[in-house]
Amino acid sequence: MTVAKGSSQKTGPDEGRPSAHQQAQILAEAIPHLIRYDEETVVVKFGGNAMGDEALSNAFAQDIVYLKQSGINPIVVHGGGPQIASMLNKLQIKSDFVHGLRVTDKPTVEVVEMVLAGKINKEIVSAINRQGGKAVGISGKDANLMIARKITEMPDPQSNLMQAVDIGYVGDPVEVNPHIVEVISKSDLIPVIAPVGISREGETLNINADTFASALAARMQAKRLLLLTDVAGVLDAEKQVIRELSTDDARSMIQSGAISGGMIPKIEGCIEVVEAGVEGVVIIDGRVQHCVLLELFTEHGVGTLVRRAERKKSKV
Repeated sequence: MTVAKGSSQKTGPDEGRPSAHQQAQILAEAIPHLIRYDEETVVVKFGGNAMGDEALSNAFAQDIVYLKQSGINPIVVHGGGPQIASMLNKLQIKSDFVHGLRVTDKPTVEVVEMVLAGKINKEIVSAINRQGGKAVGISGKDANLMIARKITEMPDPQSNLMQAVDIGYVGDPVEVNPHIVEVISKSDLIPVIAPVGISREGETLNINADTFASALAARMQAKRLLLLTDVAGVLDAEKQVIRELSTDDARSMIQSGAISGGMIPKIEGCIEVVEAGVEGVVIIDGRVQHCVLLELFTEHGVGTLVRRAERKKSKV
């Protein structure tokens, strides 16, 4: 294509790139956040559709590497429900759910561990390493990181009263021993953790990834817990994302019915983590490329931040 002399049309490698002035503005906005999170721990739960999308997975890996290079200590906890379901289907192992948790018998827990601690964990490790990071894959069984107990009762969705359940090898954390994660994070390595735990009796237990990440973040007093999901965040009556909620706000919205369905246990989990000492928990839209960087290093972020009521203020 011929471009007339004096034409304003741009071609070449700089086309579409921000100008020097725009780059300076971006840096000016990001630097205060970089200072704020310097040497702080950020736990990121990676899951949902982002795990099955190559572009989103690559962007996520880049974000995690950038955090580490910026002096932040990222800890990745990943899920893998769709991949587990696919493998169970291939092996013709029937899988049921009770109140959102997979019933996990002995054959199923073996598949869960194989998929989570094997295939998925190493795929994420490899993705981060391809972007220039140094990731190390472990599970909650390593160095007794996550000791759990079998879940034997759960609240009934209708009455919210506790009822006995038998869902097999599914666990809730009872003790977190983060020494192995601390050793990895203090080096130039990035821990990537599969949410598989172990009971005091030595049984392998499948743990919900959100629950695992929340328990770890609380124990390590992380600066932030980021929960990547397939939703934009908590929505108001006009279906707009609520940028920030105090714990009191969140409880009121649950009581009024403004927060309902599957968002209730997620928000209740956020409240528990914040009250355990984590400064803030953010429900992030994992379908947005570079959502981790956008949340941490821009003024408004890309999700809903839940923080303590007495410290409610802007994200800046």
